[in-house]
Amino acid sequence: MKILNFKHNLLKLILRFLILILIIKIAIILPAKAQVLWLPDLKNASDWFSQTAKESNVSSCIRLDGKCLFKITAPRSEIDERVDLIEERLNQISQSYFRQKNSNFQIDIRTINDLPNLYVTVNAKSNYLMTVTSLDIQNEGISPIAKADSLAQLIRKGIQEAKQERQSSFLIQKGLITGGILGVILALNWKISRQLTRLKKSKNLVAEIKENQPVSTQLNRREQINIKEVQYRLLQLGQIGTSFVGSLIILGLFPYTRIGQVWLINLLRIPIRIGMVCLGTYLLIRLSYAAIAKFNAILVSNYLIDLESDRRLQLRINTISLVAKSIITLIWIGVGFIVGCSVIGVNITPLLAGLGILGVAVSLASQNLIRDAINGFFIIVEDQYAVGDVIQVGQFSGLVENINLRITQIRDSEGRLITIPNSEVKIVANLSSNWSRADLNIPIAYDTDVEKALILIEEVASRMSNDDVWREKILEEPQVLGIDNFAERGLIIRVWIKTQPLKQWDVSREFRRRIKIAFDDAGFPLLLPQQQVWLQQIRDD
Repeated sequence: MKILNFKHNLLKLILRFLILILIIKIAIILPAKAQVLWLPDLKNASDWFSQTAKESNVSSCIRLDGKCLFKITAPRSEIDERVDLIEERLNQISQSYFRQKNSNFQIDIRTINDLPNLYVTVNAKSNYLMTVTSLDIQNEGISPIAKADSLAQLIRKGIQEAKQERQSSFLIQKGLITGGILGVILALNWKISRQLTRLKKSKNLVAEIKENQPVSTQLNRREQINIKEVQYRLLQLGQIGTSFVGSLIILGLFPYTRIGQVWLINLLRIPIRIGMVCLGTYLLIRLSYAAIAKFNAILVSNYLIDLESDRRLQLRINTISLVAKSIITLIWIGVGFIVGCSVIGVNITPLLAGLGILGVAVSLASQNLIRDAINGFFIIVEDQYAVGDVIQVGQFSGLVENINLRITQIRDSEGRLITIPNSEVKIVANLSSNWSRADLNIPIAYDTDVEKALILIEEVASRMSNDDVWREKILEEPQVLGIDNFAERGLIIRVWIKTQPLKQWDVSREFRRRIKIAFDDAGFPLLLPQQQVWLQQIRDD
């Protein structure tokens, strides 16, 4: 049931994300046939999420008031100049037509040098507009004259519609539509804002993970945090996308502002592409984190028996999760980089080939990194130590704070963060694997009654192991091993106490405190460093 719920939530999030992308893309690339609520057909709009073809001849729109009337074709080096010239002539002709209420408007086709030329006559003044070239009719299978007739009809219809859009009745109608769109945008943003507020509060409550909680609870909360983070970002994207698309639609309603819509989209085209790739990469990373947490939670509930009492396995799961997250993050960032290069028009084929060659070169030059990764892999698989263990590597010892395939970072007793390459971990001493031991040496004077001292130490150890506060930390009955050494200060009695991992120091401090009190009550003095000096007088005879 938990797996099904997770899959359902995951599919629902992915579906929302894809629908949002589809809405934005349709709003941008839909042709201008339904101009009331949609955006015009922008230049190369159909190529938003694909690599631009490197052809010698390209096509581009001729616009009037930002609306695409028709397309022309020219060499890439000449297309911008030709588009600017035709649009400038078209704007001059249309402005002359708009200024007159009852102006005569006619389009003539004249053949010059076997090519049809379009002339627009306004108030008996003939104006040259453009020449239909052989490139304009390529792949269409029609004659130049037929192409010219088709362009003449499109131009006539476009200019007439442009004049109608400047009428007061049309502007009032569009103003009402604008008010309705603004109302919808405000209502949607208000609703999304409320959902964002509730989701943020819920995310903050779930984020309060305490280390003393069971590992299954921690894993479930981590999964919820990542899922809620994805939902939060999708809602933010929906809020921004609603305002952006609504603004573009409003700009496209009026002939005076429609060109601003085109400029805005052309200006933000590359940033939007990069932003969408970055957002998609971030969401995929978060969903991967949630999947890792869910997988570990299923592993805990179904396969690991009595895991809540086994701290060792908890530490191992945390370490494996940390390493898996770092690997998944690197993979998705690499995929996002390649996709980002692709959507902005970079040919990724030589890029991938270059990355392959670079990878071989780096692998040859970075053999230490490879050794680090291999040794780090075996450290994790063999469970030599994990995050939260106290280890000693060479002359360094401390608490393991971070471990990945390359390095291990430990924090020593002075608070220093020590970074050790995994290839340098030859011999490691783990002081907290499964259980720990308090190794205590108790000195007593040579003239002390040894039997009474041993009995007293056993009584102190027994009372401490049965104490409600220390019972959970002491795993077995303490062992009083007896006299371990004859030292300068006196006899050394050795005591072993088996404890939970990392609790040996707390138990040692408490046991020494209780021994001090018991010795004082029994009249056993504490030993102090002392020396005995023998004096001998030498007389001269």
